[in-house]
Amino acid sequence: MSAATLPTLTTKDLTTDQEVRWCPGCGDYSILAQMKKALLTVGVPKERMVFVSGIGCSSRFPYYMNTYGFHTIHGRAPTFATGLRLANPDLQVWVVTGDGDGLSIGGNHLVHALRRNIDIKVLLFNNEIYGLTKGQYSPASRVGTASKTSPGGSFETPVRPLSLALAAEATFVARTIDVDVHHLVATLQRAAAHKGSAFVEIYQNCKIFNDEVFAYATDKAVKADNVLYLEHGKPLLFGKDRTKGIRLNGLRPEVVRVGRDCGLDDVLTHDEAAAEPTLAYLLSRFSHAESPAAADPFPEPVGVFRAVQKPTYEELLDERIGQAVSKKGPGKVEDLFKAEDIWTVQ
Repeated sequence: MSAATLPTLTTKDLTTDQEVRWCPGCGDYSILAQMKKALLTVGVPKERMVFVSGIGCSSRFPYYMNTYGFHTIHGRAPTFATGLRLANPDLQVWVVTGDGDGLSIGGNHLVHALRRNIDIKVLLFNNEIYGLTKGQYSPASRVGTASKTSPGGSFETPVRPLSLALAAEATFVARTIDVDVHHLVATLQRAAAHKGSAFVEIYQNCKIFNDEVFAYATDKAVKADNVLYLEHGKPLLFGKDRTKGIRLNGLRPEVVRVGRDCGLDDVLTHDEAAAEPTLAYLLSRFSHAESPAAADPFPEPVGVFRAVQKPTYEELLDERIGQAVSKKGPGKVEDLFKAEDIWTVQ
């Protein structure tokens, strides 16, 4: 599509007549608003956008976007999205899921959609709790989370969504925060522009069942020391005066003070385009929850961890089909039913 024919959208164009039914103060409101802003600049008409969701609070998203939408079944949104992309590759397909829907019953579907590098954009709203079913601990709930199903505090090891996505070889992996609106819009725009599997974890506050679980990353008084903004080609610096950095000591990362412990050249430089995702995986392991009492606790990174280009599943499938057709001809469905592997039941 040429620049002269790019569609001109407004947020009103993307707004439906449905009443938005999330709890007052829910982070989903911000994500919905920023998604509409992000889509204004991607150059795709709304008739070619589709949102697919599973089950959960986040999964009401398709009702509120004036695009095509599918509210599907628990955990299976990536499967529906895969079928849509293969059947109609002109569509821009977004999957909206939560830490419960996407990491529990949907974990297997999520992993395989990402490893295949299907050109879909997966948004995982992470509030570290089950909201729709009223406050049970989720696969992402941190150790010690008190809930209706863990009144003494959860003792299970939580899933780290970004580590999972990187291990599955997703070609675009990012994290952002519901109330960091400019960063959220920019991250969604990056995901929209990426060709291949895009996975974005969004820290999302659940006002009712897990309020302020991410306060360390949103409170202006402390966030500078707790959040590391990733910028491609720039050193990993954070803190109010940006004098804290990340250095590798052998294979072990450590927090250092630039000018006291080392020079700027000793600080790791972020490379989102690295073919090998080892350092991105290392960054995905940083957890404020596991080191808040340390003298120099690790910050939690936000931004783009990985952005690489590889052939998509659709491209490889088209190539394989082309090879088969050139070798054997277009074929007929009837021939499949009469293939060699048949038998007669007496």
